[in-house]
Amino acid sequence: MAETRKIAAILAADVVGYSRLAGADEDRTLARLRALRSDLIDPAISVHHGRIVKRTGDGALVEFRSVVDAVRCAIEVQNGMVERNAGLTPQRRIEFRISIHLGDVVEESDGDLMGDSVNIASRLEGIAKPGAICLSEDAYRQVKARLDLAISDLGATQLKNIAEPIRVYSLEVGVAAQTKPATRGESAAQEKPAERLALPDKPSIAVLPFQNMSGDSEQDFLCDGMVEDIITGLARIKWLFVISRNSSFAYKGQSPDIRKVGRELGVRYVLEGSVRRAGNRVRITGQLIEAETGSHIWADRYDRTLDDIFALQDEITMSVVGCLEPQLFAAEHARLHRKQPQNLDAWECFIRASFLFSQHSEEGSRAALSMLDRATELDRAYGQAYGLKAFALVWRAFQGWEEMGSAIEGAMAAATRAIVCDSQDPWAYVGRAMVANAARDNSEGMNAIRQATDLSPNFAYAHAMTGATLALGGRPEEAIESINQAVRLSPRDTFIDDFQLFYAFAHFQAQRYLEAASFAEKAIQLRPEHPYPHIMATASYGLAGNDKKAADALAKLRAIVPGVTASNVEKTTPYALAEDRARLSQGLRKAGLSE
Repeated sequence: MAETRKIAAILAADVVGYSRLAGADEDRTLARLRALRSDLIDPAISVHHGRIVKRTGDGALVEFRSVVDAVRCAIEVQNGMVERNAGLTPQRRIEFRISIHLGDVVEESDGDLMGDSVNIASRLEGIAKPGAICLSEDAYRQVKARLDLAISDLGATQLKNIAEPIRVYSLEVGVAAQTKPATRGESAAQEKPAERLALPDKPSIAVLPFQNMSGDSEQDFLCDGMVEDIITGLARIKWLFVISRNSSFAYKGQSPDIRKVGRELGVRYVLEGSVRRAGNRVRITGQLIEAETGSHIWADRYDRTLDDIFALQDEITMSVVGCLEPQLFAAEHARLHRKQPQNLDAWECFIRASFLFSQHSEEGSRAALSMLDRATELDRAYGQAYGLKAFALVWRAFQGWEEMGSAIEGAMAAATRAIVCDSQDPWAYVGRAMVANAARDNSEGMNAIRQATDLSPNFAYAHAMTGATLALGGRPEEAIESINQAVRLSPRDTFIDDFQLFYAFAHFQAQRYLEAASFAEKAIQLRPEHPYPHIMATASYGLAGNDKKAADALAKLRAIVPGVTASNVEKTTPYALAEDRARLSQGLRKAGLSE
């Protein structure tokens, strides 16, 4: 039989007092154990890149690619069991002993693992406390600089049938069991934890991307759409502070420590979950976690057919809200209802279009428009798709990828249709505000964008657009306050370069040219191919009298827009006030741009 020798991280686990539990009520114990495997243990193993080598009745042997992954998985399982055992008498609790060892193993052709390292992991598991995690010295050495753990040194311990004593460490779950961010190299291991953003004065939540457990990458769009709609539903509740999708999706494909997420996004609660689709059925699991302590507040599982997927999203959202503020649940219930497209294919087209548009490329945004057209062909009343189309058309025109006149015409028609189809969808009014700003109708732009923020108080881009509209209309200080709110709601937004550009609009209007140039440069660093930050940087340096930087900025602008002229910029800039348009043109001329 062929075999392979390798180094592996081995996790061993079993149920404490399984014989006693099974003796008291075998059927119930087996049912609970199967549910734990399906809802908690197997998903945790999958998320942390583990492989189940074998099950041993009430236990399991699992291989991981690293000790860090193994420990993170063990912490997730043990923390999950604390929540699931809450309220049960000690006699009914299912508790696990878990051990982790790193060492040389022999992998058989059938995937089974053999060798002393497997024996050591099994013996360590036997001495672990209920609910705790035992680490061998070799395993602990791999994680002590990577994870901030509450560890007890049990000293050298003689394990049954193991010749030499092994130094053993015990991890007490729930006591400072905080994982640090992944590091690069030795020096990064000493990196300080991320600084915590101040918590808002009302309940705050981030919804992380749900894990796709189906093994089919095509189902990523189903997962993303599920989270998108949960975020949108939560964002409609004025008393709840909700982090934007664009920031929470920065963690996609990762297994971040929830405490780290809470610090980085400044939230008290984090919702995470998974989606597993099989044929026409889907299973969604979700759990709400208090970020500071890692405590599980709520967890549930939903098995449905795809026919009632939107009702399911509403159900999950309502459950989360009910856990956060039970006394307000009844009063706020009406705010959770969201008008949905009637055709799932149309909805999937919209989700795909959102993904393509978020790439900020010419090709991606063009493909997004095609996908939005497909969505509205399938569902003529899909207001949100019309709203995003209006926004995307004008946005592309400001990149130089669409002729402004025809873009405004098409966007106006799409925005009008969006409002007719769904007057409660904020994207309809964001699209209308974009059209108004492009046409320099500042009054209409403010009316539209205020409606968007009224409908969705936590819609980060709507607040940023409010700032842009205020700046373009000559109210820079109010503009900066609105953009600050956008950044606070979505500190990792995929449109953060636009936020920086809007800051530049405000400071330029206030004649703070060096500040305007600084924010324009930040936008350029984030997306160098966008022409407008180059225009703002060139004009700002020109008016600030910094000839060298103005010349450098102009050279970069000409490389992106070879035929650019000061007069054409003055004609097409969205600044509503004639004096602002004239100053922008003047700054470009001072930098050396011809008529």
